[in-house]
Amino acid sequence: MTVFSSAHRSFELTLAWHCAPSLVGIKAADMICWEPPARNTAEFLQHYTESFARLGICLRILRPCGSRLLMLVFRPQRLEQCLSQPDVQTALAKEGYPAGQPIKTDALLNHLCHRLAQDEFPHEIGLFLGYPVADVEGFRIHKGHNCKLSGCWKVYGDADYARQMFERFLRCRQALTRRVEEGLRLDQILVPMSV
Repeated sequence: MTVFSSAHRSFELTLAWHCAPSLVGIKAADMICWEPPARNTAEFLQHYTESFARLGICLRILRPCGSRLLMLVFRPQRLEQCLSQPDVQTALAKEGYPAGQPIKTDALLNHLCHRLAQDEFPHEIGLFLGYPVADVEGFRIHKGHNCKLSGCWKVYGDADYARQMFERFLRCRQALTRRVEEGLRLDQILVPMSV
């Protein structure tokens, strides 16, 4: 058993705030840029990878960013459902992603990692995070300007839907963070999910 250190508590608080919607399964995925502890990073990540795998949650490093790691936190079935949507498949295919059914999530994530390694940040990453296609496309076309609403993402389509999601995600973040602040570990709070 791994000793639960201040580094673990800090990581869990970061996950609880930034990734709560995907951890509980109401969102396809969340992304964090995290600075790992100076020592034992591989062991630290292995602990969480194994612990979360038992709950049906994956951590995937998308790319290093200096001393930080850009990580995707997701429930595989939820992400597959999101990426299987016909309009999402069409949008991803336009960017050179392998499209078609059945979805090969690993191949899509590998292509995303390749795109992240290039100079320009790939706007389609929003599709992996479950953002509506209209909003991802609107952001790309308008270069992040002239949105109807800004919150968890910039909204160019259905502002009422987005407003409801922003509120739902905020309540989720607050509840999960509160539980971690009360001293519970994420593996004590979260439950395995089947879709």
